[in-house]
Amino acid sequence: MSSHFTLPQDQRVAMSFVVNVEEGSEQSIALGDKGPEPVDELGVALKIPIRNYANESNYLYGIKAGAPRVLKLLEQFGFQCTFTAAAVSLEKAPDLARAIAAQRHEVCSHGYRWVHQFSYKEDREREFIRKAAESIRTTTGERPYGWLSRYLHTENTRRLLVEEGYFYQMDDYSDDVPRWEFVDVNGARRGIVIVPYALDTNDMKFWLAPGYTPTQWLDYAIATFDQLYEEGAAAPKVMSLGLHLRIIGRPGRIGALASFMQHVAARKDVWVTSRLAIAKRFAELNPI
Repeated sequence: MSSHFTLPQDQRVAMSFVVNVEEGSEQSIALGDKGPEPVDELGVALKIPIRNYANESNYLYGIKAGAPRVLKLLEQFGFQCTFTAAAVSLEKAPDLARAIAAQRHEVCSHGYRWVHQFSYKEDREREFIRKAAESIRTTTGERPYGWLSRYLHTENTRRLLVEEGYFYQMDDYSDDVPRWEFVDVNGARRGIVIVPYALDTNDMKFWLAPGYTPTQWLDYAIATFDQLYEEGAAAPKVMSLGLHLRIIGRPGRIGALASFMQHVAARKDVWVTSRLAIAKRFAELNPI
């Protein structure tokens, strides 16, 4: 199926800031998991089933100190973004959920918890997807219409998302523009918009060896934006910038995000928006 993609007012780039909220939903003995989450900043993975109180506090930093910095920048620049949130994280941080809603950002589901649902059988995965939507509706006042798995998904995921009322999915890295994917639901052909994500611009690059410095990450993000902006003169593109409260929200890194936002704000023909808005734009241009 051929498709086309344009932006409002002939803008060149749809700039998508994606803020992942995972804090409080990570693997933990306290939550009944078999082991603790790896220690992000150190790359240490404990092989014994003990509770890692220190790492839990490392995640909590994202809620207590990182989130206010990120929200302040978004408000300062007037940028609308997508918060991909694990539902339990927002349950545990109601003030953050209210702040996200107050600034009218989109909340995309990052699962009920930030765990690996790819091992789930169909019934368990359906419950996981459904519970996430119900929880986010309760904490923010609106159900999510987008979905991002933790790394992997199952052969059933897209169909289950369609059945549960989701409109788009982010589990894809194959392009810089959206597309339709189709699934069979009770003999009927149903579509879900794929809004591809990106790993290379993600702030997780601060953790991976060799880790980026803030300057290196900023340079790479600007180079990505500038290339897509140039290409966008002929065919508009989407740029994804993945962020995490506990990573980019650190005092030594938040300035890099501010500098990137300033670079984007200097261009007038850029649509800074949510992923749901991008998905809806694509669907309107390519009805099925």
